[in-house]
Amino acid sequence: MMIQIPLSDFPETIQNLVNQAQMTGDNLTITKEGKPLAVIQPITEKKRATFGAMKHRGKILGDIIEPTSNLVIWDV
Repeated sequence: MMIQIPLSDFPETIQNLVNQAQMTGDNLTITKEGKPLAVIQPITEKKRATFGAMKHRGKILGDIIEPTSNLVIWDV
């Protein structure tokens, strides 16, 4: 079970360290007598890939081979 605690419940020093970790993207390791106890890792949003971002998002609503109008005559 994960316990959630508002950042405002922490002392100002810890708030500043957590905010700094969020801005830089670096992990914050909490130690006791030189041994790591916990790591605070900022949550980063996943970036959507540019290539293929619209895959499976469109529909073909008609014939994509035939011209849309008989009024246009193409000289090829």
